[in-house]
Amino acid sequence: MTQRILIMGLPGAGKTTLAKELIKHLSAPPRTVKWLNADGVRKTYNDWDFSTEGRIRQSKRMRELADLSTNDFVVVDFVAPLVEMRDNFAADWTIWIDTIDASRFEDTNKAFIPPTKYDFRVPEQDAVKWADYIWPWIMDDIHRPVFDWRKETVQMLGRWQPWHAGHRALFERLLQRTGQVIIQIRDVQGWQGSNPFALDQVKAFIKRDLDPLYQGQYEIQIVPNIVHIGWGRGVGYTSGEEIFDDSITSISATQIRKDMGI
Repeated sequence: MTQRILIMGLPGAGKTTLAKELIKHLSAPPRTVKWLNADGVRKTYNDWDFSTEGRIRQSKRMRELADLSTNDFVVVDFVAPLVEMRDNFAADWTIWIDTIDASRFEDTNKAFIPPTKYDFRVPEQDAVKWADYIWPWIMDDIHRPVFDWRKETVQMLGRWQPWHAGHRALFERLLQRTGQVIIQIRDVQGWQGSNPFALDQVKAFIKRDLDPLYQGQYEIQIVPNIVHIGWGRGVGYTSGEEIFDDSITSISATQIRKDMGI
């Protein structure tokens, strides 16, 4: 049975580049792959209608063309800014290319609704790296875990100025407890003169270190400058310090900032 692989994201995010790299892996004999590029399909049908109705029609057309394929895989790259478009295509695998905040097309920027359901989120334009990572999951038919907000979760609170190897070790230790971690970033830039990094920078440090290996097993939350956590009576929470050897505990964010010239 043909598997439909949707590579979606804003124009200019790198969808086509990733599609080409992924196809190199998936098309090794005896496997076969069909590639449907949204602009190529629009050109074939001479349909350049980007109204809501035109976009919906395009998504249905892409699905119909995919269904005609007898290949092992159909790789489809198109923006798919609307939830209805993604539902219409009903991909077996969804790869979200989340590398830019806005494209040069303002109407598409306004229409684009970031997906909440996807198998892979690609946060950087490095198609070779991500194709190498993604294709074995598809070949083995193993879907990435999805963060479940109702599942038991470990809280990991800090400033992360910057995130470093000690934080990574702590994250991996905590992940073993419940299988997912909420990483909370205290909003402290400039506080006490020793927190130089803005929230977006801190988030980027964390994602660069944890993605793609731990996608779906953590989420990042911005919180106020929390200095105390308290609760009343026995509500079922636990807390505790994690102990590591000197190779981890000796890592100093202060020293890292000095080494960075900050």
